[in-house]
Amino acid sequence: MTVTLGQIVALLDGFYPPGSALSWDRVGLVTGDPDQPIEHVRFAVDPTLAVIDEAIAAGADLLVTHHPLLLRGIHSVATTTAKGRAVTRAVVADLAILCAHTNADVADPGVCDALAAACGLTDTEPLDVDEGQAVGRVGRLPAPLPLRAFAERLAAALPPTNVGVRVSGDPDATVCRVAVLGGSGDDRFGAVRRSGVDVYVTADLRHHPALEAREESSFGPPYLVDAGHFATEWLWLAGARDRLAQALAEQGTTVELSISTLRTDPWDFLVGVNADGGAP
Repeated sequence: MTVTLGQIVALLDGFYPPGSALSWDRVGLVTGDPDQPIEHVRFAVDPTLAVIDEAIAAGADLLVTHHPLLLRGIHSVATTTAKGRAVTRAVVADLAILCAHTNADVADPGVCDALAAACGLTDTEPLDVDEGQAVGRVGRLPAPLPLRAFAERLAAALPPTNVGVRVSGDPDATVCRVAVLGGSGDDRFGAVRRSGVDVYVTADLRHHPALEAREESSFGPPYLVDAGHFATEWLWLAGARDRLAQALAEQGTTVELSISTLRTDPWDFLVGVNADGGAP
């Protein structure tokens, strides 16, 4: 039985309702005809040109990404710009693109649940509420762990990146209660402090907010783990794929489903690491 783009979009919108996205976000269908047939759906974090080319080469008809292709307003899709090249390549190849961003972040299960599972958390609850939507998760480890052991176990569960996981805190400190927020999270330090957690796992921690947060806690808990934007959100892809597969099977049909193999973390290598953690 032929499956159309419109049918796939309806299923994904059911999992990740566009109306639950935060007001500044731009989610939903970017390219494609709702009536076009879909035989292969590809999942990825970022709709970069390389990811689009990979999807086309793999024979995909639909690319589902976490990050929006057109988050900020543009006035041209000419191939003289990166966005223009991406849109043109997809349209010429009849590749539909759909983005599920903050609507996937706040979903249950969604991006933050996948990160909580990677941390091994149980008894999770929302970290914060934004525009009426649950943001982040707070949970407990099955047993307390030293901060270093916790970070190492998390790193093993994440996709490998070239700059690894950054940690702020005593490596021997015991942690049990954990807050997580996939992607950028240094705007939630107030909620993290209120939650009473031992460690906060997120990404894109900037110097001043992170330093101020550590000073507020007198350099005790909550400790900070910056696990990388790409890595913390990549974990969601397998769950999204599996939910779509199950929903299609319940309708008596299937399509090919795959996950992009490209790492779209922008960092390529790391130098000058102070491995002993001492003064420079």
